[in-house]
Amino acid sequence: MISKFVREQKRYNQTELQDIFQCSEEKTVDIIKRLKEYGVLKAVKATDSQKNMSDLLDEDIEVADVEIGENEYFYVFTFVGVITVWGCVLKCYPKYILTNNNPLTELKTIIKVLEKYNAKEQIIRVYNDNSESSAFNLLAVMIFLLHDYYENGAYTNTKNIIETNGSGEILWDKTINETFTYLSNNRPYYIELFTQKRINDDFDYFKRLHESIISICSRELKDADLLDLFDILPVEVSDEELDDFGEKDYILYRIQNELNLQFNTRKQLLLKTLYAYVAHSSTLAEIDCFTMFGTNSFNLVWEKVCAEVLDNQLQTPLGSLPISLSDGYNPYDLLISLIEKPKWNGYKQDGSEFQKHARETLVPDIVSIHKMNNSHQFIIFDAKYYNIQLEHGKELRGQPGIGDITKQYLYQLAYKKFVNDHGIQDVKNCFLMPTEQHSIINKGYVNIEMLDALGLQNIQIRQLPAELIYSHYLANEKMDIGLLHL
Repeated sequence: MISKFVREQKRYNQTELQDIFQCSEEKTVDIIKRLKEYGVLKAVKATDSQKNMSDLLDEDIEVADVEIGENEYFYVFTFVGVITVWGCVLKCYPKYILTNNNPLTELKTIIKVLEKYNAKEQIIRVYNDNSESSAFNLLAVMIFLLHDYYENGAYTNTKNIIETNGSGEILWDKTINETFTYLSNNRPYYIELFTQKRINDDFDYFKRLHESIISICSRELKDADLLDLFDILPVEVSDEELDDFGEKDYILYRIQNELNLQFNTRKQLLLKTLYAYVAHSSTLAEIDCFTMFGTNSFNLVWEKVCAEVLDNQLQTPLGSLPISLSDGYNPYDLLISLIEKPKWNGYKQDGSEFQKHARETLVPDIVSIHKMNNSHQFIIFDAKYYNIQLEHGKELRGQPGIGDITKQYLYQLAYKKFVNDHGIQDVKNCFLMPTEQHSIINKGYVNIEMLDALGLQNIQIRQLPAELIYSHYLANEKMDIGLLHL
């Protein structure tokens, strides 16, 4: 299998993609169509302005057929993770990695971040015999099976064996009925005792099937150059193939019967996953096999990671904040609840007014209150997944829009009363953007003068080393906000 790195949001032309896929023009067009069908590749007009862009706007996306040899469009990957299509493995890395075209180490870390981020959402959808439209993701199933094997070992069933004078439970009925009894002083003595113990059945059908499948998965991921990327050690515990266990329908029948007998949650999940694997019985190299492991919305991952690492307190009760709560505030209210909701006012038939409260309101990404030099800082962060170009002598591009800027000012206004009531003098606003560099970069700030006149703070811009943020996230550690020098 061909295994290649591609960068999210980079503009590729058809010739460049053909070089990556290492195939004919016809097959390249088929792969592009398949990637577009699954929403991980978009087309934009091939213009000079587009070539230098690092973000994709909805209004720029073109809906057009792909034709052989055309050079009218650029193609843009909108995915971070791994895609397999037509025997080609595409390792899609984030757009902020600009200087390394083979970022194996960085993508390995990102895969771990994605696995943790998705832990609650269960990225693997396994076979559900109640739904004919159930999704099947071969790559995700393979990775799940290998991770499960390393965590729990092979599928096991036990069997009872009877021994003579063994160490297990004594079978008194069998011993009395089938052995010689010696009497002494009217008391019976037994020279031989039948005992019973339970042992793992190494020749159990499902144990052998499980070991065969994980060995096959390991070999496939090795051929696809994905074992190292997912930080998985190879597994070679069986040389049996699926054909050795019978026809597909027979294997599925055996698994279904075993499912009806098992009530252990792990065994049930494992059996359902094995059922899914056997039912589809395809390989990553097959033409009609399309699998993905990753996300189309890496901006949401960046927001979540920053919120965890920078101690987001929006869902914290006021009484648990690191300040002395003033009178008039309920200690059980959450910090997010202080943001005012819009009030819609209408008129009754008699001309009097009535009022309705909207359910939705402003929601900042991150709000953090922490102590700094014997005083408190109130910081409003907004995690922005942008590649900003803010350099002297160069065109400004890749920056957040006016809506993002005005919302950041409004967040400060929303908390102005709370901040004043608690005598907090130091209020900061800040955009947080990822960088491949290894130190925090003070990129500058953005402001709107008419809002400065209201006493609102400029919005600082900090580029955070993505590797540092990910390492804190994976270790469940908080970052020292003082390092941002706000």
